[in-house]
Order: sequence, then C-alpha cells, then structure tokens
Amino acid sequence: MDDNKIRQYGDELYEAWLGRSTVQPLLLREPEITIDDAYKIQLRMVERRVQAGEKIVGKKIGVTSKPVQDFLGVYQPDFGQLTSGMVYQEGEDIDLGKLIQPKAEAELAFVLKEDLIGPGITAMDVIRATDYVSPCFEIVDSRITDWKIKIQDTVADNASCGVYVIGKTRGDPRKLDITLAGMVLEKNGELFSTSAGAAVQGSPANAVAWLANTLGSLGIPFRAGEVILSGSQSALIPVVDGDELVCTVGGLGSCRVKFSGRSAV
Repeated sequence: MDDNKIRQYGDELYEAWLGRSTVQPLLLREPEITIDDAYKIQLRMVERRVQAGEKIVGKKIGVTSKPVQDFLGVYQPDFGQLTSGMVYQEGEDIDLGKLIQPKAEAELAFVLKEDLIGPGITAMDVIRATDYVSPCFEIVDSRITDWKIKIQDTVADNASCGVYVIGKTRGDPRKLDITLAGMVLEKNGELFSTSAGAAVQGSPANAVAWLANTLGSLGIPFRAGEVILSGSQSALIPVVDGDELVCTVGGLGSCRVKFSGRSAV
C-alpha cells in the first residue's frame, strides 16, 4: 500500500475517533491490505493524536485470550499504543459519551521500572523489569462499524484502543504468581466470569515478552515508567449507563469502574 493510502486511512480513523463515528472495514475496501500496512496506518492515526497534544504512555496487547478471539474471529495477538488521553483514574466515572461502541475487559497492567528491549526477552526478564502489577480495566472501542473486524482492521484502528483505568492496588510480580492467580469479575454485583492469568498466552508475562520482542525487532523499546496492558482475562463485556464492574485478582486486590452517559452508537 502506498504512503498516500496509508495517510488517508490513518487520517480517516483519527477523524472517526474525533467525531465519535465509525467507518466501513478497511479490509472490505482494500482486500490486499497486509498486517504491515495496518500497523503503518495505526502509526499515522496515533501520530495525529500526538500532534494534537497527547503523549505515548505505554502499549497494549490485544486478542490474547480464547474468549476474545472467538468473539472477534481474530486468532493472533496484536498491539496498540496507549496515549495520555486514554487514562482514567479509579473512582472516576467513565463517560460513555466519549466512546462509540465500548466493551470492557479485565486484565493485568504492568508498570516498568527498567527499559525492556527485545528481541530475546523472556517472561523472567519481564518480571525483573516490572515495578509493579495492578488489576485494570481496558474499555476497548472500535471505529469500525458494528465491530466487523479482521486482524488488519483492528490493527489499523490502534488495536481498538478506547480508555483504561488501573486499580490503586499494586503487587510485586516476584512475590505473586500471576500465572495461577485467579481473577473474579463482577458486573452490577453479580458474578460475570472467573479466570486465571494462564488464560493470557499461558501467562501475562509471556504476552508482555512477546510484545517486547515484536517491538524490539522493529527498533521500538519499552521504556521505564511505561504501562503495558497484558491482554484480557475475560470475555468482552458490553457496557451501558449505570453499569459497575469489579475485577479482583487473588493475592493482589481489585479494580472498580463505573460508567455514565450514553455511547455514540
């Protein structure tokens, strides 16, 4: 795909995000689009957000667990970039009016204390480089109409990044078995699902190592202080005004999030 097309689609997705609207799947319009093309489109979309005043604060890993893969029909991980405009603090209501067609997922966030530069990174390297882990919610949001996405569509759309909130509780991954730690997810006071860290590529640390190595081969490092969202341990949860979600990780603690307003779709 030539540079003009990459800019065109990156700008289109940025304008869709800005205007709380959706676009038709890119793959329908460009059947020959490759994943490499899609990442270049993603970079253009994110570049527009940075030009408008946001900063890159971390990365996210998407499509890592079977429930999410089955829902989307996408069977390989992807990644997106987190910006300062995506951050909510625990205790703040998430404004659905700023989102289009949101779905929540519960996962584990890693905050790094050291740079992590692939390739050659192992799960143990990830643990050593991590300052702390926290339970979190990512609210994914697609600029593609009706979530009709293939891997190229979600990659181009910055891995369907929406917003995220990290719980206030922090844990040391050297003292907590993040692979076996159970996660209980409740929606409006009722049990929604249970899972364990092993649902994410065998361990959330494996997912972070995969991304460190993938980015390292592209010359992109993880930097100390960055946030890495390691991938959903739950099915995607549609949310509406008044919904409240709580995810609790055994031995670590919980993250709580509440939603208000109406989404654009």
